[in-house]
Formats: sequence, C-alpha cells, structure tokens
Amino acid sequence: MRNTYLFTSESVSEGHPDKVSDQISDAIVDLFLAKDSEARVACETMTTTQLVVLAGEIRGKGIMDTDGNWAEGVAEEVEATVRQTVKDIGYEQKGFHWETLRFENNLHPQSAHIAQGVDAGDDKDEGAGDQGIMFGYASDETPDLMPATLDYSHKILERMATDRKSGKAPFLEPDAKSQVTLRYANERPVEATAIVVSTQHAPGYFFHKGEGDAVKYGELRDYVKGVIADILPAELLTENTVYHINPTGCFEIGGPDGDAGLTGRKIIVDTYGGASPHGGGAFSGKDPTKVDRSAAYVTRYLAKNIVAAGLARRCTIQLSYAIGVAEPLSIYVDLHGTGTVEESRLEAVIPELVKLTPKGIRTHLGLNKPIYLHTAAYGHFGRVAEGDLFPWERTDLVDQLKAALTA
Repeated sequence: MRNTYLFTSESVSEGHPDKVSDQISDAIVDLFLAKDSEARVACETMTTTQLVVLAGEIRGKGIMDTDGNWAEGVAEEVEATVRQTVKDIGYEQKGFHWETLRFENNLHPQSAHIAQGVDAGDDKDEGAGDQGIMFGYASDETPDLMPATLDYSHKILERMATDRKSGKAPFLEPDAKSQVTLRYANERPVEATAIVVSTQHAPGYFFHKGEGDAVKYGELRDYVKGVIADILPAELLTENTVYHINPTGCFEIGGPDGDAGLTGRKIIVDTYGGASPHGGGAFSGKDPTKVDRSAAYVTRYLAKNIVAAGLARRCTIQLSYAIGVAEPLSIYVDLHGTGTVEESRLEAVIPELVKLTPKGIRTHLGLNKPIYLHTAAYGHFGRVAEGDLFPWERTDLVDQLKAALTA
C-alpha cells in the first residue's frame, strides 16, 4: 500500500449539458413512476442549442399502449416536465431557454422480447433487465463514507448553485465544473494540492476587447475561494494549495448552447470519482428494474453498512447479472486490507440479509417511487435528504451484519 500519493476527482454542476440531460431523463422516470409504480422506463436525452430530444423505450399503465399511443394528456405532461426541469436548473438564455427551446419526443413502447425476460424470470421472480456488473464502494475518509476528493468537488458546486438561486451570487450562471486533488499519507487526506473551478458567469467578469477596465474577475475569484474555504476542512488548505479559477478566462457561453449533452456521460461523477471500479452502466433515465441502477444502489448500501459497522475502513462490492435471470451470478467483496473479518464470510452473509434479485432490491430499498430527479446532480451517493430520497444511504443493516457474523 502506497504511503504518499495524489488523487483527484471531478464534479459537474446541474447546469452542465450532460447533467441537464440526466435530470430531464430522471424527471421523466419520476413522472411515469408516479403514474405506475411498475412502469418500465429507458429514457435518453440529448440537449444542444435550443433543442431537447427524448428517445427510448417505455411501458406502463396510463402512459402508453403497446402500439405506441399515448394516454390522454400524457405527451403534453412529458413536454411540460422537460421545460419545468430546464427552468428549475435556471436556463433562460438566448442559446437555451426553457420556454422557447424546440422539443422532440421519440419515446416508444418497450421491446416485447426485453419485457418477457424481465417479467418472467427464474422461479417466478422478475429477471434482471440486462446482463452486467455493478460496483458499490464506501470509505471512512468523510462522515458521508465517500472519497474525500469527490465529496468536496460535489459540495463546492452544490453550494454555488444554492447561492446562485438564492441571489447571493447573482453573477453565476448554471454551468460549472470542479476538481479537487488531495495528497494522501497512510490512506488519509492531509493536504489539498490543487483545486479547479470553472463556472459560467454573467457578462463583464473578464476582459473583453474594447471594454477597457470593466473587469470583475477578482470578485468571482474571491467568491469561489470563499466557497472552497467553507467546504474543505481548514487543515487541508495550506500555502501550497494551488487554485485554478476559470483558468481559460471568459466563460459566458455554457450549458447545452456551449456543448451538446447526453444522458449517462458522467458515470464516474455520479459514483465514486474514480476511487472504485465502475461497471459501465449509467443510472439516469432507467427505472429500478434495471440492475444498472438498482444493483449499483444496493452495493453502495451494503458497502456503506460494512464500513459503518466498523468491519473495514474501505469496502468494494461487485454483483453480476444475466438478462432474464433473477439471482446474481456472483458476489465479490474486497476490504482492501482494512477489514476485521474475512471477505468470504461477508460474501456468504450478505445474501442472507438482503435478497439480491431485482425485485428483492426494489422491495428492500423501496425504489418504486418517484425519487430519481434528486439523484441526477451532485452524485447518487454520500447524500441524505428529507423524505428518504436516498434510501441506499441508510445504515440500518449495521446491527444485523454484526449479529450474523457472530452467529
């Protein structure tokens, strides 16, 4: 195990074009789950200058029939949901405006061949919606049991969005990115060596040809450094910390007007910032029968409870599935040399505590609810909100784990 090293994670804001797409896709998932808790949704979104396009497959009572006919009023609800989501993010710009953007809805019925695999799985339990591998991770680096580099990256941008919407920082616009590099010693973060924040801003905060000295970059830089100081522990910010605040200069054109966005392109931002392996499947736009989403959530839940129980300082869990088959094909636990129990013992105990079929996961965590829009920016993990919006972040399995291991 290395004694000293640097590690970096990045985050992107809710106004980043890919995150705009993720939020729209998950808003559609929530809309349909609110109508039918067993709805099947695979919604992809593409955003660009003044345009939002939806594509994908759906099925659900009161939504769309098998011939592709929308239930009365639902197509209009879909468009209204898209526009409201963009409005809530804050886009009222010439190049991307919630009210005037063009909208295309290309959603169609789910394939009958996929449906038969999900609905008629082994032992009359629903099968997995696809094959694949899913990973969950937890670390005791932060109180949220998340990698510190990602945790701080998320929280910097989340604070900036709050300040933008409240009017505290009116010079901010929705699109932004952050990146935090920490130096580790004995697996513990000891110093922030570099912090990068690039944020879209109102006109006039950088030199523009012909504008003379009308420059407010210092105001923006001081504000961002103040946010960083509020988020990171004081002991990590030293005289050696290097700040890169809008290092390329002016950033007025942003969001889908500056770069096209697609659902599912920020999977490392969504999960563990590179500190853990990733199975490759995105979350947003998918209902919880898709194991890309639900199994990734339950592996986080299990890993977090293992660390919270004091059984390890770090934990990675992998599950694998085959389409149409209910039970996972494999369970793998890695405690990275930090555990107080054998990994094989946990691999045997975990299925006794949580049924790891798609239906079992959905039932245990209560996933058949319209809770997914809240996950689509600032990470799916390491967050707690009112209303049990992130049930996979609960640590209610700690006592059962300890009891099972001492039985």
